[in-house]
Amino acid sequence: MGRAAVITVPAFASARSGVRHFFGTRAHADQLRLGTGAPIRAPGVPAPWILSVKQVHGTEALVVDRPLTDADRFDGGWDALVTDQPGTMVAVRTADCVPVLVHDARRRVVAAIHAGWRGAVAGIVPKTLLLMQTRFGAEIGQLHVSIGPSAGVCCYEVDAPVLDEVRNRFAWWETVLRDHREDKARLDLKALIRRQVQDCGIDGGQITSVNVCTICHEDLFFSYRREGKVMGTMVSAIGLSATQ
Repeated sequence: MGRAAVITVPAFASARSGVRHFFGTRAHADQLRLGTGAPIRAPGVPAPWILSVKQVHGTEALVVDRPLTDADRFDGGWDALVTDQPGTMVAVRTADCVPVLVHDARRRVVAAIHAGWRGAVAGIVPKTLLLMQTRFGAEIGQLHVSIGPSAGVCCYEVDAPVLDEVRNRFAWWETVLRDHREDKARLDLKALIRRQVQDCGIDGGQITSVNVCTICHEDLFFSYRREGKVMGTMVSAIGLSATQ
């Protein structure tokens, strides 16, 4: 992986499929100064527009179903963005939370999702997948999901409030928790999201993961857990090519 500015997953999406994507690193964040709520024309991004919004650790998705303009402002809070507009990349910002990118190349619709433990446990990923189906006619058999760099099970220790939520919501909670001791355990947030995606009916072969821990790799990623405050965030994005 080295010190690449962005990480891409050829098995997930490529220019040939009409879908462009990237998972950013801290080096890329230094290059890309992305605002919130207003689309920008960002240098080095393979699309005319890139859009990021205020994230609130919820489960709501912003749908962008028309061309963007310089005058557009999106002032609410959302943790997922869905679009069918060619030439628009939808983006999320993370610093230990999980960036999840989704596409249906046949129906030509994509989504970017910000999934911290609250959003993941509350079901932001399944809810966004359902929205893609009901609003744009995406098909389970055509949906591809990529789970990006985030806090790994190696480092992500959680306490009783998180453990209680996981145990109460998921019958399979034991498969995503490690090293239980009293009221603490390590949470495999990527595995939790993968299981949710599979429970939606998406085959495991349509799911890819970038299995890198943001807490471990200080040279590559910002980490709220490691640094104790927000020093910066990585940007991950996906979009339909303006031309195919």
